[in-house]
This record gives sequence, structure tokens and C-alpha cells, in this order.
Amino acid sequence: MENTINFQDIIKKSVLRMDQFASISLIDTAIGLLLSGLLGLFIYFVYKKTFRGVVYTHTFNITLVAMAMLTCLIIMTISTNIVLSLGMVGALSIVRFRTAIKDPLDIVFMFWSISVGIATGAGVYPLSILGSLVVAATIFVLSKRQMRDIAYLFIINYHDQANDGVKYQLNKLKYTLKSKTVSKEMVELIVEVKIKGDNTAFVQDMSEVEGVKNVSLVSYDGDYAP
Repeated sequence: MENTINFQDIIKKSVLRMDQFASISLIDTAIGLLLSGLLGLFIYFVYKKTFRGVVYTHTFNITLVAMAMLTCLIIMTISTNIVLSLGMVGALSIVRFRTAIKDPLDIVFMFWSISVGIATGAGVYPLSILGSLVVAATIFVLSKRQMRDIAYLFIINYHDQANDGVKYQLNKLKYTLKSKTVSKEMVELIVEVKIKGDNTAFVQDMSEVEGVKNVSLVSYDGDYAP
């Protein structure tokens, strides 16, 4: 008499065996969580040192550390059982990240943190360490390169009679006109200027032009809606 094995028997014998949860030892779990936490702190350090936005968010940076550890824990959990992995994928699919991302580079750090958690959770420790070092070096090099030529918004409020003096001072700079508002006897000019280091002497020169009422120099990240 031939033995017949149906689909239900396969599930019971191979997939739903609860002893599969013991395939990961406590030592492997501790190593994975410790390494993901250390790499998360490394990401924390890189984010803090390379942040070039307007407002630094400490809680977002802490989230990067926790995200690496939690992702590692999830990968370790779902790797022990096929059914559990499918159920967790379905549960996580309903999660939505609804917080607005102000800086596109923040998305890179989020994916970096998740990738570290996946690699450490899967036990591919060399990949997570080497990959983090390469990503960090790339971010440091590119962010340092950008700092050599920083963009600012130069806002000038002046009377009509100061028009020639303002143009003379602006011709000394590399600038791009962003907005010009003309009202009764007053003009507001907004230009983008790129300077190196702390060379802001042109602000004082512009403020000394006769007829200039007010000047402001604002940090600028490249996005502007007039």
C-alpha cells in the first residue's frame, strides 16, 4: 500500500514544527543585536556630523539606532519559521511611515539603518560592517565637498535711489536672481549667492550703501518657492 502525503501533512511536518524556533542560539542573538546596535550608533554619529539641514532632529537620529536593532530582531525571528515569516510580512505591509521627510538624505540614512539590520539579522556580519564603512566614507566625502561652496539667500530691502549701488555690489558676487518685489519707493531683492567658508564681508558692504534699509543672509538648502 503506497503512502500518500497530502499538502496538510507537509505543512504539519516541515513548516509548523515549533522546534524550528530554537535554531538561533542566545549567543548568536546577542551578537546580532550588539553589532546592529553598534552600527546603529555609527550611523548616528555619521548623521550628526554630516547634517546640513536647518533644524537637527535628535529623535530622528535615535530612531536610526533603534531601527537597525529592531530590523535585526525581525530578520532573526522570521528566519526561524516559514509561516511566521509570511505572517510577519503581511503584518508589516500595513505599516506606513507618515512623517514628512524634510531632507532627501534622511531617506538614505533610513535605508542604511534598515540594511544594517537585515545584514546583521541574516548573520552576514562582514557585509554589514564593510558596507557601513563604505557608505559613511562616501557621505563624508560628498558632504565635505559641498561645504566648499555653500549657497545662501541674500535678501536686500532698499529704496529706488540705491538701485545703482546695489547692482554695483552684486556684480562683485556670483549670484542668481530668485525674486524681486517692487512696491511704493521700496524694492525687495532675493538672490542666491555661493560663498566659501565665512567670507560674508559683502553683507556689511551692501548695508553701507546709501538707501539700503535692511540686508539678511539666510542659509539655503537649494529648495525655494517664490
